[in-house]
Amino acid sequence: MSNPDSARHIEVRNGDQIVAAAEVTTARGPKGTARTSLHATSPDVPAGHRRNLVDAVMDLPEVRASTRLEATIPLGDGELLERLRQRTTDAVTRPAGSTALLDANIPSVSQPEGSQEPDDV
Repeated sequence: MSNPDSARHIEVRNGDQIVAAAEVTTARGPKGTARTSLHATSPDVPAGHRRNLVDAVMDLPEVRASTRLEATIPLGDGELLERLRQRTTDAVTRPAGSTALLDANIPSVSQPEGSQEPDDV
């Protein structure tokens, strides 16, 4: 493969209308960083859709395989920020113009139930 990064566009819909979207790029490798930009299409998006967007991004296999997350969200979007903090560890946020930047660790994916492989110490 000639491109070491993979990119995805994620949308959350309410009926036929797109209510939230994200762009996601992940760098390949065992210690890759996932980068995402998340936003709602309007301030009047019903509660829960922003949360669903974060879950869709965090559940992507390439994001789950990454160790770090760098996210850009609209400044003041508490629902996106809170859900990102719930799905990551050691989150640090800072304002940057009209956006907030979040840097965090992505928790490692746990072994499927019934797996007998020991965890590395």
